[in-house]
Amino acid sequence: MYFKGALRVDGCLKNESAGTALTIIDRYVLREVLWSWLAVTGVLSAVLVANQLAQILGQAAERGYPRAVILHLIGLMSVQNLTVLVPVGLLLGVVLALGRLYHENEMAALKACGIGPGRLLWPVGVLAVGVTVALSALALWVAPQAFSQVEEIRHQALRSAQFGQLAPGTFHTLSHGTVVFYAESADADGVLQHVFVERHVGPSVQVVLAERALQRIEQEGDVHVLVLYNGDRYEATPGQAALRQVHFAEHGIPVSVSAQVAGPRRVEARSTGDLFQDPSAQAQAEFQWRLSLPLMTLVLALLAIPLSALQPRQGRYARLGTVILLYFVYSNLVSAARTWIEKGWLPTYIGLWWVHALVLLLVWWMWRPSLVGRRATA
Repeated sequence: MYFKGALRVDGCLKNESAGTALTIIDRYVLREVLWSWLAVTGVLSAVLVANQLAQILGQAAERGYPRAVILHLIGLMSVQNLTVLVPVGLLLGVVLALGRLYHENEMAALKACGIGPGRLLWPVGVLAVGVTVALSALALWVAPQAFSQVEEIRHQALRSAQFGQLAPGTFHTLSHGTVVFYAESADADGVLQHVFVERHVGPSVQVVLAERALQRIEQEGDVHVLVLYNGDRYEATPGQAALRQVHFAEHGIPVSVSAQVAGPRRVEARSTGDLFQDPSAQAQAEFQWRLSLPLMTLVLALLAIPLSALQPRQGRYARLGTVILLYFVYSNLVSAARTWIEKGWLPTYIGLWWVHALVLLLVWWMWRPSLVGRRATA
């Protein structure tokens, strides 16, 4: 009998040393599971990237993001998505790879030679441990830094959009709507010509007419200054007859843009060490969520082996519906527990761990026939 991967089993491996034969089988199963996991994760990543591309392009058109930041945002957000895609990708990859072995009767040949599902723990476990280590680094360090960079890029893009798009012939609202700007034209050097500015300062209204204007950036982009040249400023208070007129050669109007776009730092952007030291419910929920992602990977890998077992004449994809349903129940319970912690409905010492404990009980129950059979054989 021949396996698809050019693995031969003759006489139930009686003519070959057990150690060598099992090593070949381990490599064969590991290769099948690895390629299946990479394919599934790649497809899921492509689907999410396509969806995010549409969202980011919509935000860029609405908020005026510079074109240069779009690809950077997509790359950083893809890194964040991997923390969620890797566990489900491994689950589906193992189920699909082992399901093919069952469907093409290769597992039947292995069982005839005394190699049961328990033996699959070694190749699947090697891949799961490697993936878990990589995912731990991704979830605990890389993804928070990527999220922080995404927030900073968005803030910088919004700051640049507010002043970078002061195109002539269009009215622009700045600084919480307290400043309205209009320029009739612009020359080749970017100097705006025939400028109109309306500014609300307390109860008074200022109207400025100037021959030309320039933009200047101060305080690392947090404050932009409109420098107006050769103009007049009119100041009045609604309901009062008094009008003040001032002629100027140069007049600067500071416009703060950081207050409009920057908010409190989101918990997803904080470092893992910072979250560990913060006893607040929101910080602990995020901290436990990051730890849960690698743990989910190991638990799902253990769950995938018994879930991939097919009965005779069952289709290769017969278990996919059950697998996807179990994953959604698992992931939604973890997400719900995270929300309950954030809202104070669940103590942090209970946290997300009860969800993993329930799934581990399910894993033990599904593995129990194999464990009982091994004891009986022994």
